[in-house]
Amino acid sequence: MESIIKHLVEITGHRDHDLLNISVISALRELTKAKQARVLDILAVGQNLFVKSKISFANDKLVVADEFLSMTSNGEPIGNYPDLQNGLEQHLSVIETPSVAGNRTIWLPIWMNEKISTCLEIVNPASYTKNTREVMNGILIVYRNFQNLLDYSERDSLTGLLNRKTFDDNFSKILRAGSPQNPSLGIDVVGTERRHLLEPESAHWLAVLDIDHFKRVNDQFGHLYGDEVLILIANLLRSSFRPTDKLFRFGGEEFVILLRSTSIDDAQDIFDRFRENVARYNFPQVGNVTVSIGFARINLFEAAVGIIGRADQALYFAKTNGRNKTCFYEDLVKSGDLKVEQSHDDVEFF
Repeated sequence: MESIIKHLVEITGHRDHDLLNISVISALRELTKAKQARVLDILAVGQNLFVKSKISFANDKLVVADEFLSMTSNGEPIGNYPDLQNGLEQHLSVIETPSVAGNRTIWLPIWMNEKISTCLEIVNPASYTKNTREVMNGILIVYRNFQNLLDYSERDSLTGLLNRKTFDDNFSKILRAGSPQNPSLGIDVVGTERRHLLEPESAHWLAVLDIDHFKRVNDQFGHLYGDEVLILIANLLRSSFRPTDKLFRFGGEEFVILLRSTSIDDAQDIFDRFRENVARYNFPQVGNVTVSIGFARINLFEAAVGIIGRADQALYFAKTNGRNKTCFYEDLVKSGDLKVEQSHDDVEFF
């Protein structure tokens, strides 16, 4: 009982999803004396579901898969886990595989408003009595409630995208992932070798996008339709970018995207494809809406404010040169469309 109380104190004391996940899977593993335990991400890519290991305990060793360093972008197809797939289709809260040769797996999907993004996996539990299951259920209720609280505090209330106050933490994760001097905290981080993130052909990207003539939408159709445009833009963002890319509403009609490691050509294509999807979309009552996008390469050794400043400069150029454009900061500097002045302190001014 003392151990369970200790774990509950840890779970309720966290304000970070990763630490919360580590606490809950540690508690369940200790409670069931399981051989292995994992926190799985359930990723929806189009109409397909994928399973991706996020945190795992095996042989008393904790391993965390860094989302920015993962060797595959999506993980394994859900079809590789037929029992789990069938259970999710039936919306079950506990899914068990038949015990074969002494092996037994229990999955605990964490349903949030009829949607699934996280599943806990327990392999070969030594203790799975009625009393154990009741305690597990209590831990899961606390876990689900705190996940909801964290989501509520981190999400924009209108669009459901990440809000501005979560940006610094997510940006820091990119920097930690790419830093060759990422300190060890006694946790193994698995994924692509860090040197790949420093190669010029593969980088992280920050984009700032703005809805063109949004004030005109509000003035002509009213704020109710303006809000609907924001919600639909957010939906298009979610459907256009990968689960590991981070999407933020910074306020008003401004959004920010952290695009995970890819080449400059792919980044340009991805941002252009989203912009074109918006331009083709028929917004109810309003009709056609366009967006302008400015983006810049993320320098792993620079503060976020400088990178946002460059993306903003590219966005401003797009807005003042016809709108409905995607502009890359470095291309604008090379072409002479943007001037960069260096101060004596090597600080850039625009």
